[in-house]
Amino acid sequence: MKVLLVGGGGREHALAWRLAQSDSVEHVFVAPGNAGTAAEPGMSNLPIDVDQIDTLSRWARDTNITLTVVGPEQPLALGIVDRFMADGLPCLGPPRQSARLESSKAFSKQFMLQHDIPTARFGVFDQYDAAMDYVNGCDWPLVIKASGLAAGKGVVIVDHIAEARKVIQGMLSGISFGESGRTIVIEEFLSGHELSYMIMTDGQRIVPLPASRDYKALLDHNQGPNTGGMGAYCPSELLTRDLEQFILDQIVEPTLGAMAANGMPYQGFLYVGLMLDADARPRVLEYNCRLGDPETQVMMMRLQSDWAQWCQACCTGSLPDIPLKWDDRPSVGVVLGAAGYPGAPRLGDRISGINDVSAEDVKIFHSGTRKLATGEDVTASGRVLTVCALGADRNTAREKAYAACGCIHFDGLQFRSDIGITQSG
Repeated sequence: MKVLLVGGGGREHALAWRLAQSDSVEHVFVAPGNAGTAAEPGMSNLPIDVDQIDTLSRWARDTNITLTVVGPEQPLALGIVDRFMADGLPCLGPPRQSARLESSKAFSKQFMLQHDIPTARFGVFDQYDAAMDYVNGCDWPLVIKASGLAAGKGVVIVDHIAEARKVIQGMLSGISFGESGRTIVIEEFLSGHELSYMIMTDGQRIVPLPASRDYKALLDHNQGPNTGGMGAYCPSELLTRDLEQFILDQIVEPTLGAMAANGMPYQGFLYVGLMLDADARPRVLEYNCRLGDPETQVMMMRLQSDWAQWCQACCTGSLPDIPLKWDDRPSVGVVLGAAGYPGAPRLGDRISGINDVSAEDVKIFHSGTRKLATGEDVTASGRVLTVCALGADRNTAREKAYAACGCIHFDGLQFRSDIGITQSG
């Protein structure tokens, strides 16, 4: 079959890499892709951006695409699944209404409250005075979130009133995150251990995926501003059998059931970002309607099943009642960021050393790269590469990943040195 993968980041590179390894896949087209996907065997890039839904649908129909897999959240929020389904094209992901679980934090928080999904106390505001009245009655610190999509960066933790005032003004005015910030969610700060829990569902069956630990803050020891993710490891030792059953029984199944009951059936991937308190009780930080980045990269390193067959089964409502097969070895992934990230990243810096990495069980996924006419790769967005490795244990995997990081250079390169070390928060 011919597969279309929509997206151009590290998550999409990892997904396309595994899809292309399937014996049933003739070719994988990645729209728009990056320098890494352009170099993979059995794969080619398309110069079509993820928000060009009509163009993507026409191209898929004209090319006789068998399966489309959507990587990022933006096309889901724009209704790519609705359009492809209307054109008779199988497309893996939730329709636009269901994707509001991610595209509107205000909707998702109110949904959780209505359906008794455990989460932090919160308020939703689009007026400055009402937001400040709410803040004045809360304990510190607080978390302020842009309700709309903000590429994983619309979350700010504030410690005092002056900082809260500045953040609220910036969001509600549209200065900080444009229209995405004109409605905000203010919620209590939850401390503990973060856990990324993801599943795939065909609308009836639920197939759990291995839990990961994501590192959101820019700097070591969880300092600095929030990012889209600076690294991850998989699996997470925090996920016990009892905890997973609780998450499925009390969070995932009620979420999917309530969505279906409200006329918003859900198909595709669901990512539940969780905070575990001191007693390992989970509360939902956020929903994402797609796989995580960089969690997908470390997860795909461990996958042994035919990913194309599973994605096709998910899309056609025929997921099998058997688990996916995974490598027993853990994986660690380290994100290399551009100068200026997560603010205004500097673009166009030449990348060297990628071809010097030849260690076994190490894979470099491109996130924000572009190939020049000269053949050189340059930085093209804030997160540039995710360097992943498998190891007999997590420490071995992280040593291999960091050794590979040491081979790569571009001006302004920044990365955390503590990925793979369990920490609070």
